[in-house]
Amino acid sequence: MAETPRPVTTLDLLKKKERHEPIVMLTCYDALFARLLDEAGVDILLVGDSVNQVLAGAATTLSATLDQMVYHTTIVRRGSERALVICDLPFLTYQISREDALRNAGRVMQETGCHGVKLEGGQPVAPIVRALVDVGIPVMGHLGLTPQSVHALGGYRVQGRDEKSAERLRADARALEDAGAFAIVLELVPAPLAAEVTGSVTIPTIGIGAGASCDGQVLVLPDMLGLNDRFSPKFLKRYAAMADEVRTAVRAYASDVRERRYPGPDHSFPA
Repeated sequence: MAETPRPVTTLDLLKKKERHEPIVMLTCYDALFARLLDEAGVDILLVGDSVNQVLAGAATTLSATLDQMVYHTTIVRRGSERALVICDLPFLTYQISREDALRNAGRVMQETGCHGVKLEGGQPVAPIVRALVDVGIPVMGHLGLTPQSVHALGGYRVQGRDEKSAERLRADARALEDAGAFAIVLELVPAPLAAEVTGSVTIPTIGIGAGASCDGQVLVLPDMLGLNDRFSPKFLKRYAAMADEVRTAVRAYASDVRERRYPGPDHSFPA
């Protein structure tokens, strides 16, 4: 009988940083993919509010709801045995008050069985991070391009290119570390700045469009698999072309049905 793999913990991630061992993170939204990614050895499954765009077809993450995130995180957790499962807190579930943040993050932890939450922002949300950590909720931060602030940032573009914004990002990273965050996602940040931030904090950084010097990397799963073939940013490397494979398979199935080749004798039950 195969031995159940030991679950990944936040302490394991800190040790990986100390050993310069890269951390692997992917987004995940359902139990089936959770099982496959778990078996492939992914360290962190992020149930991102990107689900609102990737699966629900919305233009941004802003309309993602807490119920939506609880549902998807619950089913991801069912499919995972080893990976650390982290849930994005959606827009306005933590920014309004400390009490709201505690209530909503606590609901996520209680109802989904996940191992922590992720929220966006630096110094302004550091007190919220500290409040969550103080009651035992692990928190992952998110800096750089923060999708919940896409309109304030002027669109989906690289952040930290001028010295003023770069210094703000450095200060934000220090604030999140001081508040007790166990890791920080750096999204669309110039590679030299991401390398500098990574070297300046003791907690792991996870990059997406932030160069190779981060302690780990994350991609949105359907983008990486080539399922979302209409999205082609500079930072994305596709490891499969599954959209083409799905179209080919469905066309073959449709042809077999229309030509009465399926179901055949092998797929039918005798009397």
